[in-house]
Amino acid sequence: MLKKLWLLGLVAALTLAACAPAATPLPLPAQPPAATMAPVEAQRGALSDAASDAAPPTSGDRLVIRNANLSLVVKDPAESLNAIAALAEGLGGFVVSSNIYQTSVDAQGNKIMQANISLRVPADKLQAALAQLKGMAVSVNSESTSGEDVTAQYTDLESHLRNLEAAEAQLQKIMDGATKTEDVLAVYNQLVYIRDQIEQVKGQMQYYRESAALSLITVDLIPDALSRPLEIGGWRPEGVAKDALESLLRSLQVIANVVIWSVIYLLPLGLVCGLPVFLGARFVARKLLRPRSTPPSAPTPEPNLAESGGETN
Repeated sequence: MLKKLWLLGLVAALTLAACAPAATPLPLPAQPPAATMAPVEAQRGALSDAASDAAPPTSGDRLVIRNANLSLVVKDPAESLNAIAALAEGLGGFVVSSNIYQTSVDAQGNKIMQANISLRVPADKLQAALAQLKGMAVSVNSESTSGEDVTAQYTDLESHLRNLEAAEAQLQKIMDGATKTEDVLAVYNQLVYIRDQIEQVKGQMQYYRESAALSLITVDLIPDALSRPLEIGGWRPEGVAKDALESLLRSLQVIANVVIWSVIYLLPLGLVCGLPVFLGARFVARKLLRPRSTPPSAPTPEPNLAESGGETN
């Protein structure tokens, strides 16, 4: 009984020790798109094997995933799609997915097609691939590149894998020495769990190696017809709208200039120069409108009755 308890305790301790780093699991990276084109599966497998055989990162070697996005204006998206697939194969890469679809029709009733394509090329040929892709285009609408350093994540996965493999070896030894059926089953269940963890960690490490070795480029192919300005009988509505907008902005600019000059220049100048003039004018007006004092009038003389010939009764 003591031997059985000791065996189960040892198995549990090994399992906990191997899975200790998994207490804070690393985020599972997104897997590569599943819509990979069938004709390049064999080539992709060979490239994946090459990426898996790459040496793990050291203190002086960084594991960086570099990707790019392009939006290109081309004459014919269908032809460009084939040319890009050939370019990927020529650079040692492959097409991950591609799509072509109708967007509208032109004045003659011809279909206007648009396309997008995703491809992987060796990371050291990323800039060369971008240069060749842009060389196929009439114009480049947008271009962006990104890089993600996953060296730390890869190193953590390596450490976790070593712990899991050590636990697997110890459990295998215990299983080889076990005699009772229940002991064998208990150790076997733990071995299955550990091996499942090992496969998951190896899959994440392989994804990081492959993504760092093969850069992903996503390209949107826009037909040249969509990039032309809309024109109806020589009339371009976008030109009229632009002129109207410019006139509106000029009018608003004039109004803004008047307001700024009034607040910053005219108002202070009016206060400095106009206030004394106003006060002086008001003072003079008060002086002029003030009523003048008149001298007292002389008493009116009484009439002389004798002289007037009148009589008094």
